Amino acid sequence: MLNRLAITRKEHFNAAHRLHNPKWDSSKNKEVFGKCNNPNYHGHNYELYVTIIGQIDTDTGYVIDTKLLSKIIKEDVLDVMDHKNLNLDVEYFESINPTLENITVVIYNILRGKIDEELEIKIKLYEAPRNYVEYPYTA
Repeated sequence: MLNRLAITRKEHFNAAHRLHNPKWDSSKNKEVFGKCNNPNYHGHNYELYVTIIGQIDTDTGYVIDTKLLSKIIKEDVLDVMDHKNLNLDVEYFESINPTLENITVVIYNILRGKIDEELEIKIKLYEAPRNYVEYPYTA
């Protein structure tokens, strides 16, 4: 049996959000989240890397069909989040603060429900060139 390997699909989306904890007053929100607590929101150009890890299928030669992976990402992530206000337009964030960390976990959970359980999924999401999250993280 062949060793496991990883294939990565890179995507891009733009979205606005506001970091805000409704349990806190405006002073505490501003102290913790700073400019990211702007009541009029702010936006990012997100770079999304979806890595699928598994065995090469002996019939297809694929770990996963990248056309299928691209379709799943487009329909279930990009169509939901691209050019949206995450706080107002995306139901996943009705009760979750749309931090980079939370967005990454939400994307992982969406894809986990759509991709064969035998395949491992890793998400890397860049909010800015110097800020990104990897999930799940393994040292």
